Amino acid sequence: MKLALIGDPVEHSASPRLQRGFLEEAEIEGSYVAIRVARGEGVATIRRLRAEGYTGCNVTYPLKEETLEACDTLTEEAQRSRAVNTIFFGREVVGTNTDGIGARTALETLLDESVALKRIGILGYGATARAILAELHDNDAYTFVWGRNAERARETCRRFEARPWPDANPPEIVVSTLPPDASLPEKLLAELQLPDVVMDANYGSRTTLARHLRREVITGDAMLEAQARASFDFWLAHVDRVAGT
Repeated sequence: MKLALIGDPVEHSASPRLQRGFLEEAEIEGSYVAIRVARGEGVATIRRLRAEGYTGCNVTYPLKEETLEACDTLTEEAQRSRAVNTIFFGREVVGTNTDGIGARTALETLLDESVALKRIGILGYGATARAILAELHDNDAYTFVWGRNAERARETCRRFEARPWPDANPPEIVVSTLPPDASLPEKLLAELQLPDVVMDANYGSRTTLARHLRREVITGDAMLEAQARASFDFWLAHVDRVAGT
């Protein structure tokens, strides 16, 4: 299997280590490389990778939305989030999104129970946030959305049957999909002291939320590993399907 990660930046990514580990664990000969691709170059890069014989690729910021155009088929997860983070190159270019299942799996492992009926606040309304909201909606969680652009936040709430944040019944769990060192208003900083759990989708040196909040924040390492595993399983399933035809 010939695999890659595309986005900008990619130097910090733990995906190469994780995916190479999955290949070794499955006793599959293959490779996984990180390729820096600037905004606006995603579609051309997808077409080049396919022509060069890649099996698939992961897609990270800022390409998750623009690379939709390079896909012939989108899974329900990609359609609902309007973003892809995993692509398979077969007879068709198939795009999916595993960010949602990654976040849900990380939360359920941490909580040791389902997210069903939990009140979960999402900071942001971008590609990762939408994937998480779709997954939480499908698993019967009550969701809330915070964002600086009130109209975008309201539209996101409408799409995923969420509620605007703040609310009279605040979330007990918060997942931040904001970029590192995002500037947060003082009122929100105070409200983020209240949830039982705060998780940052960022990981490694890009996890800065704990420093701003001065409270415990769960890093995005477990979320990344879960979505990476889901991506690997997606590639394997499609490789097996092609081999069986």
